[in-house]
Amino acid sequence: MSLKFNPSACRPATALCIGALFAASCIAGEKAYTSADDAPSSIKIQGEYVGTIEYDDAPLRLGVQVVALGNQKFKFTVCPGGLPGAGFVGTDKLETEGILEEGKIKFGDDEKSGVWEKGKIACYLGDKSVGTLDRIERESETLGKAPPEGAVVLFDGTSTDAWKNASMTEDGLLNVGTTSKQKFGDHSVHLEFRTPYMPASRGQKRGNSGAYLLGRYEVQVLDSFGLEGKDNECGGIYKVSKPRMSMCFPPLTWQTYDIDFKAPRFDDAGMKTEDARITVRHNGVLIHNDIAVPKITQGGRGSEEVPTGPLYLQNHGNPVHYRNVWVVETPQG
Repeated sequence: MSLKFNPSACRPATALCIGALFAASCIAGEKAYTSADDAPSSIKIQGEYVGTIEYDDAPLRLGVQVVALGNQKFKFTVCPGGLPGAGFVGTDKLETEGILEEGKIKFGDDEKSGVWEKGKIACYLGDKSVGTLDRIERESETLGKAPPEGAVVLFDGTSTDAWKNASMTEDGLLNVGTTSKQKFGDHSVHLEFRTPYMPASRGQKRGNSGAYLLGRYEVQVLDSFGLEGKDNECGGIYKVSKPRMSMCFPPLTWQTYDIDFKAPRFDDAGMKTEDARITVRHNGVLIHNDIAVPKITQGGRGSEEVPTGPLYLQNHGNPVHYRNVWVVETPQG
């Protein structure tokens, strides 16, 4: 059962709920799994864990993000206070790695350590057991959000008529590498995306795509689960601004972007007078607030800034998919 993500509360997940869509694809020499049913068993270990431990004679909420690295290796990102967007607000994440051996993964050091086994993480201070973390599955609070009256519905799973060079899966998902036919100026856009499971890949080769406002200003789409949250990672305004925190969910989890975009302004002579500005909520959490974007970001379509343009969903060679894409145009103020 998947859970609506409320930043203030999370509940234990009872099952891994990803619908089977396709067999694994081979992308640039690495397998990209678009279905949990076809993925290796490491998909059941990767994920988010949360609970309360005893620390310095007081309760401490603790979140851990477990990232599969391939070959039975895993990275553990420990977040004091809880998971990003649900308690963790600092920058003092702890990162360590472990290897699955005989059904267990041990990580940490002699002072602070943990053991993953049978879907739970046991936490230790020295030899003392101080608590257990349960695996959960979060869901964006805006997942499945319906378009309001007057919205321009670009994709609802029934047709690609609103797009150029578009294709969709048999299950009604929009493939990457397509551009909306309609152009927009100031607008808000809601879209939902899902990155594939690619445990052997790293960096920009791991579930890469991007949503380009006006076809020129990219909000990065990438499997950056468990990473720092840089300006070229998921949620980043590419090479312009890093997100306030990394709100990336695990791959094969549906995620949301809710973006408010203000187009650049030009005078009568065509000279730019104001930069484009972007506000982004990733999985319901504000990660950018009215950020100025001074130029076209890398990979943008077109060499010049313009007052209107389409939505472009980048094809970067990985089987990222989109659904529930709609736009609300806003009057220029």
